[in-house]
Amino acid sequence: MTNDSSPPFIHLRVKSAYSLAEGAIRVKDLVKLSAGLDMPAVALTDRGNLFGALEFAVTASKAGLQPVIGAVLGILRGKDERGSSIADPDHLLLLAQDKTGYENLMSLISEGYLLADGGDPAVAFDALTGRTEGLIALDGAGGSPLSRHLLDGSSMVETHLAAMKSLFDGRLYLELQRHGQSFERVLEPRVLKLATAHNLPIVATNDAHFSTGDQFDAHDVLSCIAQGVTLSHRDRKRLTPEHYFKTSQDMTRLFSDLPEAVENTWRIAQRCAVMPRLHDPILPAFDDGSGENEVQMLVRMAKEGLQQRLDALEPAPDAALEKTYRDRLDFELNVIEQMGFPGYFLIVADFIQWAKEQGIPVGPGRGSGAGSLVAYSLTITDLDPIPFNLLFERFLNPERVSMPDFDIDFCQDRRDEVIAYVRDKYGSDRVAQIITFGKLQARAVIRDVGRVLGIPYGQTDRISKAHPEQSGEPHHAWAKRSRVMSSCKRCSGRKNQSPSCSTSGLQLEGLYRNASTHAAGVVIGDRDLTKLVPLYKDPRSDMPATQFNMKWVEPAGLVKFDFLGLKTLTVIAEAERLIRRFKPDFDINRIPWTTTPVFDMLSRAESVGIFQLESTGMRDVLRKLRPDRFEDIIAVVALYRPGPMENIPTYISRKHGDETVVYLHPLLEPIVQETYGIMIYQEQVMQAAQALAGYSLGGADLLRRAMGKKLKEEMDKQKALFVEGAAEERDSGEKGAGDLYPDRGLCRLWL
Repeated sequence: MTNDSSPPFIHLRVKSAYSLAEGAIRVKDLVKLSAGLDMPAVALTDRGNLFGALEFAVTASKAGLQPVIGAVLGILRGKDERGSSIADPDHLLLLAQDKTGYENLMSLISEGYLLADGGDPAVAFDALTGRTEGLIALDGAGGSPLSRHLLDGSSMVETHLAAMKSLFDGRLYLELQRHGQSFERVLEPRVLKLATAHNLPIVATNDAHFSTGDQFDAHDVLSCIAQGVTLSHRDRKRLTPEHYFKTSQDMTRLFSDLPEAVENTWRIAQRCAVMPRLHDPILPAFDDGSGENEVQMLVRMAKEGLQQRLDALEPAPDAALEKTYRDRLDFELNVIEQMGFPGYFLIVADFIQWAKEQGIPVGPGRGSGAGSLVAYSLTITDLDPIPFNLLFERFLNPERVSMPDFDIDFCQDRRDEVIAYVRDKYGSDRVAQIITFGKLQARAVIRDVGRVLGIPYGQTDRISKAHPEQSGEPHHAWAKRSRVMSSCKRCSGRKNQSPSCSTSGLQLEGLYRNASTHAAGVVIGDRDLTKLVPLYKDPRSDMPATQFNMKWVEPAGLVKFDFLGLKTLTVIAEAERLIRRFKPDFDINRIPWTTTPVFDMLSRAESVGIFQLESTGMRDVLRKLRPDRFEDIIAVVALYRPGPMENIPTYISRKHGDETVVYLHPLLEPIVQETYGIMIYQEQVMQAAQALAGYSLGGADLLRRAMGKKLKEEMDKQKALFVEGAAEERDSGEKGAGDLYPDRGLCRLWL
């Protein structure tokens, strides 16, 4: 607060990192800045988009700040003499004051992208008609429609202002800025004159692009990267050191002659009381014309499908095994119904079955979804989870309430046909891809900065290679960066530029550079998607995408489906086609998993072109392993990754009898016997927690997830639960985990 008698200045014009290569303030940093300066509210107003709206709203509200949702909307300036849209649109600042305003803002911003045709997202001025309710407009600052008319001496000033007053009745403010730019000094008296003549309120804004004044140089470099020019380029667009996130005191002093302009920022923030809603998952209703509800459809289709699977089993299952299948199916169906996901399974089964009917190769299934017998019965997957002891709880369980997520592979050449089917079935306005953002990565940004500074490539390349490859490195990597920056001072000939190269690179690293679409993610809604999320359009795609990324699209209410294009499936399909020229009845799915020639081939490391088995390192492992069962292939694929691969020599030695198989605890023997005493799979972790500490499989899945994501706080919590559960198992008379290590307790097992 500035003082007890006057309201504070509220930032109403802030460009975050989501103003791609233009803003340099990360959303979390914006919230920290505002909270640290005791500002009760702050706006996010990225240029032409709402990419960060939901993330910002949730983050700000958790910090006790009032989020003000807005955007700078591009307004087309009309056509040139050739009938083409004038390249540079005007920019109008809009703030949502209620739910209707937010929905109108999403609609306008979406239209700006959907009709952009590769240019800057913008809408015609007429597009505002009927879509301004609940929106506050700020006009008059540099780049706005009103400022253009004023600076051009246009006769359209009064006409434009009359239209704006009509569209934003009681919600139009004339905007003033003081960043020390010459055009601002020309504009201000003209805007003030209009405000007086038309009895319109004025408001002071600060066009914040970076957090503090000392970040100006780095931001100037970012601007050059975006424009593809160097710092020495004369005609480039540039800001001033004043475009930083000013304090309330700064702005009060700056506009001490117009205190009402500062006070109106507070009044506008008070008018804006909208919070983007978080929704539970929303799916379109599924109807196959049978008259059944979704639960009835799923139960019928799953039981019919299981019977077909059982009929095809060789040898035919006995009564006990058949009961195992049916009991498991009933259990899964009950969980799916309880969690409200029958529609999800039906939707996925429908487009996979359609793809198979069209002869489009579909992957057999992978990831946690392969543990579902319902999925196997519906032909979503073609892997029987029973013989491989795959656990449904890893995929779906009531103790970890989250959406199921099938990773589905389609033939790369025909994947788009499946997506087109889904769009036709549910409506093109209800299906979209998901946006993703490219970042300025650690080494690449150094090279970008070097080009902007005009440093010779060889020197820039040397600086770049001295930095760690990725963002988010551990502490020792950051120490290395400090040493690199120090060493750069000794680079001959460019002593003043090399440190600047590293310093700017570190400040810009991780900022968003560009937007594109996720390789696989697709959302399907039950309504026009712009009612839930704003839409983006990649110029290279015919299909829209959500403006919220993978992390935030689901809290907005949309369910993600993965349509992965896999080249291997295309290769297999072509191989089958060629083989059928000589063997018309050939079907790759009928090749037994015990076929000896296949294992002989793999033992000779003849695996070039085989998915996940073709790298030089993997072929070396295959020579030593000499696999003779399918389980060996599963194990080696799971082990061949950083960390677990340390166990590969032990697995090979134990398989060939060169090393004795050791079990950490007798209760683990039936769980890890197949893998020679080595815990390889996530299912084994879950089963171990169940056997040693009495976990339910649902609870064990929480442990598995915490381990996989390296969540320390959750791991500390799980350790306490594990130790307590193991002690109870021991005290109950069972052969618990504490029996083996009575002195050291369960810590060794835990670690």
